[in-house]
Amino acid sequence: MAKLKSAVVFLIFLTSVLFQAQEREFWLIDTETQQKKIVKDSVSAVKFLDSLSKNHFIFTELKNVKKVGLRTEIYYDKGQNFNEAFVQLSDSLSSELKIEKQFYTKNLDSLKKEINKKYIDQGFAFSRIQSKYLGKQNGKQKVELTVVKDQKRLIDGFVIKGYEKVPSRFVKNIEKEFRGKKYDEKNLLAINRSLQNHTFVSLERPPQTLFTRDSTNIYLFLQKKKVNSFDGIVGFGNDKSEKFTFNGTLNLNFKNIFNGFESISLFWQRNPDRGQTFDLQTDIPYLFKSNVGVNMNLNIYRQDSTYANVKILPAVYYHLNNRQKIGLRGTFETSTVMDSLYIQGKDYSKKGIGIWYDYTEPTEIELFLYKTRIRAEADLLSTHYSKEEITAGQTRYFLLAERNFYLGGRHYLNIKGESALLNSENELSTNELLRFGGWNSMRGFNEESLFADFYYYGKAEYRYLVSNQAFFDTFLQYGELSSKALGLRPKLYSFGLGFNFFLPIGLMSFQISNGSEFGNEIRFSDTKIHWGILTRF
Repeated sequence: MAKLKSAVVFLIFLTSVLFQAQEREFWLIDTETQQKKIVKDSVSAVKFLDSLSKNHFIFTELKNVKKVGLRTEIYYDKGQNFNEAFVQLSDSLSSELKIEKQFYTKNLDSLKKEINKKYIDQGFAFSRIQSKYLGKQNGKQKVELTVVKDQKRLIDGFVIKGYEKVPSRFVKNIEKEFRGKKYDEKNLLAINRSLQNHTFVSLERPPQTLFTRDSTNIYLFLQKKKVNSFDGIVGFGNDKSEKFTFNGTLNLNFKNIFNGFESISLFWQRNPDRGQTFDLQTDIPYLFKSNVGVNMNLNIYRQDSTYANVKILPAVYYHLNNRQKIGLRGTFETSTVMDSLYIQGKDYSKKGIGIWYDYTEPTEIELFLYKTRIRAEADLLSTHYSKEEITAGQTRYFLLAERNFYLGGRHYLNIKGESALLNSENELSTNELLRFGGWNSMRGFNEESLFADFYYYGKAEYRYLVSNQAFFDTFLQYGELSSKALGLRPKLYSFGLGFNFFLPIGLMSFQISNGSEFGNEIRFSDTKIHWGILTRF
């Protein structure tokens, strides 16, 4: 092949010198098929002939070079394509691959790669395919393929680099899930996926592997995330008396300060009807380096000077894996009516026990909080009404499910559903009813302005991703509530649109919405405007 290239280069160079000032063409003609390829200069002609050898025509032969006017004709014979072959396999290899022992292939390289990949997927990371030339059959080469498997590789352990102060239980959970599994591309992707968009850590680079004679260790290069956050929302709308009011929400979260994946959350909310909520929650996920976590929640709700509810929810839970938790919790709640004229409310105290389950799947889109979220709760309660000296059994459940679906291009669909029930042996007082509505539930209505012993709603929200920094959204919601105490069972709907985008200070959200009961007309004065920002530090 070297002599061929030298001859072609010399002849083309000589022709180029003689006819330098004239317009020329170079014709490359296959003597077997008479196919022509026209190139503009001598360099392109040499590159074409060189490419034939790289594509398995390793015995390409130059037959003739002729000058016809301004045209240079180069005649060549490709010869045999050595990527076509009759293949012979051993009995054991044929059985393992479940293919015939002898067959013909037009792409030997592709076949060898395909066989090699099958063995790599079985954990033989250093497998090699060897070919032995057996002569010719019907003018084509005949080869025998064998596999050198080497040692089967299993994942033996993980080494943390970069941010090494992660909880030891977090590393043990990863090892529990992947140690002993075969080393292949599928499991490497699963490891990467399990840490992708983790709440507290991120991967600086893909997992790396260290092979020794008798071990296979995966190196994880972690980085501590900025997960402390401040979430502020300001709302504008009319209250029940048609008076224009401001309302708002502040949510402050301190997370992973002590490198234990712990969190402390402070939440405050004021609604247009002068109701206020204060919520304090502390979560420790790996108690005593185990998979057991504890959570303590204090919730206080005060409706102006009418009544106040205080609720304490201690919980213990178990990590099923990095995304799932299941737990037990207690409920201790008291309510005091401060306005003697408020006859719809009663003084009461509750206590009970319940079970809950939480599943969160992270998202690849930073603008979205998560890809999938499921939360289910069920409680058995005993409620004592102090003035009436009555004790009643109650059951309560709550279910939330939300998922972002990718539609294609820049289009996404967010589907969310939520439902809750408070069932009692006696009639419920107004101050113990479930409350919902507002920014994070039934939009188009004031915060916690809807009272019910049972409710459900569903939301479909179309999102258009302008870039990785912003998206538009528009939504429709439908819901229904039931309040036996108030004698109501309305069907509700709401709609709206918004814009979310990243600024240097954080994620900015702007939302316009309106909602009403079926049978009632939409009023412009009921339009709700929310503006919020989420900052991480």
